[in-house]
Amino acid sequence: MTVLDPDTQAATWAPDAEVDEDVDETDDMPLSTRLSIADTLTLGNATCGFLAVYFTTTGVLIPHLTGSEDGGMTRHSAASAVMLMLLASVFDLFDGLVARKLRSSAMGAELDNLSDLISFGLAPAYFVAVWGMVADDAYQRVSAVAAIVVLLAVVLRLARFSCVTMPNGVFQGMPSPFGALTVVSVVLLGLPFVPTLLAIIGVAWLMVSRVEYPKPRGRLAVAMLSWIVTSMALLAAWAFEAPGGELLLQTACALQVVLGAVIPLFATARRVNAFRDNRREARAAQLP
Repeated sequence: MTVLDPDTQAATWAPDAEVDEDVDETDDMPLSTRLSIADTLTLGNATCGFLAVYFTTTGVLIPHLTGSEDGGMTRHSAASAVMLMLLASVFDLFDGLVARKLRSSAMGAELDNLSDLISFGLAPAYFVAVWGMVADDAYQRVSAVAAIVVLLAVVLRLARFSCVTMPNGVFQGMPSPFGALTVVSVVLLGLPFVPTLLAIIGVAWLMVSRVEYPKPRGRLAVAMLSWIVTSMALLAAWAFEAPGGELLLQTACALQVVLGAVIPLFATARRVNAFRDNRREARAAQLP
């Protein structure tokens, strides 16, 4: 039997709170759960990544597995998948610009990382895995391992980006959009299997390296956007078999790969020169 203390009973019971039925529940929604314009662009990034996987599956992989391959249709689907990755990089470029100009929700950084993982991690890795299944000289299991390496490199790259604070204006490691487009360019070049595999692994290593890359701002952002639009046009010309379209696409892919290899060299040379200048200044300061 429970005995209630009359002196404390009133203190242990509180009157029921009155509920105002006229209050709109949406007004109490925390700001962290409300999407901003930048967040909407970020979701467009994620949508493009999913559609890239969709076109790679329905237009390239399934026709190959069912024996109903149509060269033109396969080319259109591959071009569509790559175009969607390029469009995802446009969304990724503009969501950062919009977030700096306007407000961004507290979910912005998390949404950006998750969307980048889909568009620049899963989509290019899946593209590599499918290439290993449909290419004549490729090895399916080895290609699957290379695809996993690409995916894990992007995962580590994004996780480190969230934890490491870098000087304003630079990234540490190749940015995932640039890395994804470089991986796809390596595949589209149509090189023999071993050089293609080594180049893919090299790009994955650059994404997790400590090489500094400039952030696309100002003129660099305009140049990047122009390059993306040009790449889309070349992909369309290749897909519709325009005269010289394949040669132009091969040239663009080669240039993308060369840029991926040259930028780290410039960054390394800049760091070496900065280190030498600091040593010279330190020595000069020590002289009487």
